[in-house]
Amino acid sequence: MRATTSSAVLGALAAFCVQTGTAIPTVDESYPYTGPAVPIGDWVDPTINGNGKGFPRLVEPPAVVPSSSKPTNNINVIALSYIPNGINIHYQTPFGLGIAPSVKWGTTAANLASEATGSSHSYDRTPPCSEVSVTQCSQFYHEIQIPGLKSDTTYYYQITAANGTTESGVLSFTTSRAAGDPTEFTVAVLNDMGYTNAGGTYQQLLKAVDEGVAFAWHGGDISYADDWYSGILPCEDDWPVCYNGTSTETPPPTPSDYLTPLPSGEIPNQGGPLGGDMSVLYESNWDLWQQWMNNITAKIPYMVMPGNHEASCSEFDGPGNILTAYLNNNITNGTAAKSALTYFSCPPSQRNFTAFQNRFRMPGAETGGVGNFWYSFDYGLAHFVTIDGETDFANSPEYPFAADLSGDETTPKESETYVTDSGPFGAINGSYKNNKDYEQIQWLAKDLASVDRTKTPWVIVMSHRPMYSSMVSSYQKDLRAAFEDILLENGVDAYLAGHIHWYERLFPLGVNSTIDKASIINNNTYYTNPGVSMTHLINGMAGNIESHSTLSGGVLNITAVLDQTHYGFSKLTIVNSTALKWTFVRGDGGIIGDELTLLKKPGSTRGGNGTSSSAAATATTYLTTKTVTAYTTYCPYATTFTQGNSTYAVTGPTTLTITNCPCTLTYTTTGPITTPIPTGTGATEISTAAGSTGTGNMLSLTAVSPSGVGSSSPSSSAPSQVTGAGSRAQGGSFAGIAGMIGVAVALL
Repeated sequence: MRATTSSAVLGALAAFCVQTGTAIPTVDESYPYTGPAVPIGDWVDPTINGNGKGFPRLVEPPAVVPSSSKPTNNINVIALSYIPNGINIHYQTPFGLGIAPSVKWGTTAANLASEATGSSHSYDRTPPCSEVSVTQCSQFYHEIQIPGLKSDTTYYYQITAANGTTESGVLSFTTSRAAGDPTEFTVAVLNDMGYTNAGGTYQQLLKAVDEGVAFAWHGGDISYADDWYSGILPCEDDWPVCYNGTSTETPPPTPSDYLTPLPSGEIPNQGGPLGGDMSVLYESNWDLWQQWMNNITAKIPYMVMPGNHEASCSEFDGPGNILTAYLNNNITNGTAAKSALTYFSCPPSQRNFTAFQNRFRMPGAETGGVGNFWYSFDYGLAHFVTIDGETDFANSPEYPFAADLSGDETTPKESETYVTDSGPFGAINGSYKNNKDYEQIQWLAKDLASVDRTKTPWVIVMSHRPMYSSMVSSYQKDLRAAFEDILLENGVDAYLAGHIHWYERLFPLGVNSTIDKASIINNNTYYTNPGVSMTHLINGMAGNIESHSTLSGGVLNITAVLDQTHYGFSKLTIVNSTALKWTFVRGDGGIIGDELTLLKKPGSTRGGNGTSSSAAATATTYLTTKTVTAYTTYCPYATTFTQGNSTYAVTGPTTLTITNCPCTLTYTTTGPITTPIPTGTGATEISTAAGSTGTGNMLSLTAVSPSGVGSSSPSSSAPSQVTGAGSRAQGGSFAGIAGMIGVAVALL
């Protein structure tokens, strides 16, 4: 976050027009960089290939094991991302290929009969890969798009060798499901990760990939590369988190590693356990994190967006202004009278989101957006929208140069800039102070208005920064001014964010943090209320060197759940056209930290060019059979059904979660789905209907029952009564419920 002592000020310029379109702004070098050739965050061993802070330099294996013990080039990172009706294969090497990058691909691993070629790009990495290990450095980035693929289909590919690289093994990817496909799917959602403190999250992500999560959506603060200098900044007493020093303060319990004395010659710093789990080079932190994540990014699409830690090599100075002395004046282990970091303090390769722009490839160009900054895509019953909460709106946290101008200046003086100044990455057709003049705002309004809610009834938006939180910050009002009205007007169901390093679930909120009490069924179940409110979720606890945020004041009434202790990520499951499930998965063993269900009332969807909450009106027939450990179903009115040797009487509209299984669910749908279908947790897909899997035990179930489902507001009355009688023969009464909700169900 920008320090409160920031010297950047808003200029008096009333209007500023810049035409950048979708072009990526180049790095401004109007003033020379005066710091060290390669900034190294270590006074004990300040060499490029030395050990960081007296500990072995961390390394991670490359994506492709080189065939030679001394490779001259290698494939170090592989990452997938979606493009419309296809895939982008991104891979990274230390040096160029000499030819266009290419892959062989096909529908079976044994027959890679097709070939696709792409393009390469690079930037002046500091230090260049010619000075460091080949298998620990990326400087050339290769993009291959394969369009025109079938939806929800697995394809196989192999990256060919070139200029010394080793050919990859045969890899695979699965394309996205077509808009309107009603099949349930799950997305991994995470923010604020980096390498430190993220080991548990990483393990749970690997498990989620193995269990079939469709893709990952990372909402910024990705590698924490800008914490390269953690080994050279002493602690300041009022910092909320400070490791390995006399002023250590971490959220309890404090790990014993943080109390271990540092090696001789080292000073207290803001690093992780033993001070050895961050690289002392900015670019090496990117390499380290990306190679660590290969087991995830090479298996599922990994969709990203910008966070504040992607902007530049630093956000602010530390006690004694050590970075000002080092980066501005090339004085090692010195101090400066005052903080004077500017846009030009970082090496040119570490400004203006340069690494972020090169190390990922999102579908901005294909969806009318801009690069990795704002874009959208469909998957099944959901429309996902990524927006940039760092730049390209009025009073954005990372200022454009226009905001630094004073008087009649056309370009700011060096001293008038700030180290995180960035963008704009889209056009500003008018005043930089007017949100309506920004290309991003115009794109967002157009994108949301064009959503076909008959195909994608769920619309989920994510930015790095939250609009509301119990931790109130000034940037939140600027985010709301830019985006809130557009999102509400277009019936967005949920707004996801990170930035604050904890897990926080808010109640459904309307304008000015108004709690939509009518949409709260209970603490773990909300109705969506298009045009009135949306659910806000803050998911900033994947890991990171800065540890958890701490709350100095009280928890606000807008907050339903707050966890300031655990790391992890969340799963977003689109159950069907009227039910969405959100689950916070803790990194310490996969414990469920929180759950939320969002439900749509029939016909309640608003926004885009459709008004129904049903799925696509097609004649496609879908058959799914699952063995589940639990399932949820909705009973629209009083009825009786039997499961195993237990019979249940429901006296009113009720949502039931049956947890004592295994149970086998088989359902067939033809055409649009207009109401919820039974869903399961821990489900295993099977190709044919299984035999009886019921345990015969008494089933445990919970009920949520707002009276008058489909009315304008739910009742706050107690749940409807649910009674059960054991030792009765299994009957067909459950099929009656299935018929009422428009889905044929067999419990075998």
